[in-house]
Amino acid sequence: MVKLDAGDFIGRDALRTIKSAGLKRKLVGFEMTGRGIARHGYPIVDGGHPIGEVTSGSPGPTVGRNIGLGYVPLAFSKVGTALGIEIRGKVVDAVVVRTPFYKR
Repeated sequence: MVKLDAGDFIGRDALRTIKSAGLKRKLVGFEMTGRGIARHGYPIVDGGHPIGEVTSGSPGPTVGRNIGLGYVPLAFSKVGTALGIEIRGKVVDAVVVRTPFYKR
């Protein structure tokens, strides 16, 4: 967290520009509903069109599913939204879930 009015620092102008423009994408958690593991850099798709990118993914032993994180437009960030993850040329189904993925 940064106070944008707390003096001059590198990146302040860029952060002000981003704040005034508003968010365009959001980091969401997702669970794979199809068979596959999402990995860093895989495209997130909707109807075959790329809408975002996976930042990380792996098996989730505590939740019993393959899970991941990725950036998507705000319109696709609501919990329960269906997504596709392109894995080696095939689209595998996924769904946006609440994070963190588990509770202690």
